[in-house]
Amino acid sequence: MKYLKFIVLTLILAFTAAGASAQVVKRDGKDRKDKKEDSSIKVSGRQQAFFEQSEPSEADLQWTKTVYRVLDLTKGKNPALYYPDEPNEDGQNLFFIVMRLLAGNKISAYEYLDGREMFTDEYKIKVSDLLDRFHILFTEPKGSSEKNPIYEIDDSDIPGNEILSYYIIEKWSFDTRSNKMRSRVDALCPVLHRMDEYGGILKFPMFWVKLNDIRPYIAQQFVFTDDDNNLMRYNLDDFFKLKMYSGDIYKVKNMQNKSLMQLYPDSVSLAHARDSIEERLHRFDKNLWAPSRQELQAQAEAKRKLEAEKNGETLEEGDAQADADKDANKDEEKKSVRSTKRGNKNDKGSSKKQQAKKKQQKSKEVKSSQSATRSVRNRKR
Repeated sequence: MKYLKFIVLTLILAFTAAGASAQVVKRDGKDRKDKKEDSSIKVSGRQQAFFEQSEPSEADLQWTKTVYRVLDLTKGKNPALYYPDEPNEDGQNLFFIVMRLLAGNKISAYEYLDGREMFTDEYKIKVSDLLDRFHILFTEPKGSSEKNPIYEIDDSDIPGNEILSYYIIEKWSFDTRSNKMRSRVDALCPVLHRMDEYGGILKFPMFWVKLNDIRPYIAQQFVFTDDDNNLMRYNLDDFFKLKMYSGDIYKVKNMQNKSLMQLYPDSVSLAHARDSIEERLHRFDKNLWAPSRQELQAQAEAKRKLEAEKNGETLEEGDAQADADKDANKDEEKKSVRSTKRGNKNDKGSSKKQQAKKKQQKSKEVKSSQSATRSVRNRKR
């Protein structure tokens, strides 16, 4: 009997130990999962400094321009910012990432001021007011305080499918240190599209966030940029850094704070203004330098083909190239003539010894010619 009780007690202890070990393993796995989730949203100060793009020094700047663009998330490669419209195994879109960061008090949002944006503490938005303004439901978890407000928002309450466009601020600058034109995205603003009671679409710019603040987080989210290739090769940070987006210019910074639509009400003049701004931005630094021979040939060839098309002529490729070479040579000869004239003006001539030698050679030639004529005359006599 004692032996039987001993066996039963041993079995009970064995089952209890097995259950405890299984429970420990399960909790351990859960802890590892939580740590993995936390590590995906935590960013160290070193990472933040690595992704931050510093502005060039004002002492080196020679020219700068601030450009506002609108990105339609239904055109070009811009849908990479929209899909997936709800979080799934591929990740989450840009707006979900931004809203999670705001709810966790990891970044700051700034008021939309329609062209007079100020990224200072005075214009920071209180997240609870922002959520109330756009009717986004939230709860305050334990640990939230006035100094460190934290909010919990369900995925179904985040209006990610209503963010159909973004406003971005581009800053273009030319600095003497690199002698190049550089551009970068400074901030972005999600635009909420909601239907009114009459069936029209109303657009609500929500807030501005600095791209430097969210770069370490969006660099961890890879996106599809091509339907033919399902491999996610680029992240959201690459998307902005490599200028993979496409957007129309709707405003440039000006003293009157007017948009292009206000300055150019006509659609034709508006399109022309946009094209001229784009052309100037992309050719500003190129226009500062003299064109090379290859560029002159290309320009001359294009000009010759255009003239031939106007006259109804068919110009072969070899003829066009030959004419282009002639025009390029003429341009180079003009430049060389100009340079020699400038050189003659600036240069005071050769040395005195060289000038004296030239005079002596000329006098010798004159004397030799005179002696030759005299000898002939003497012979005749």
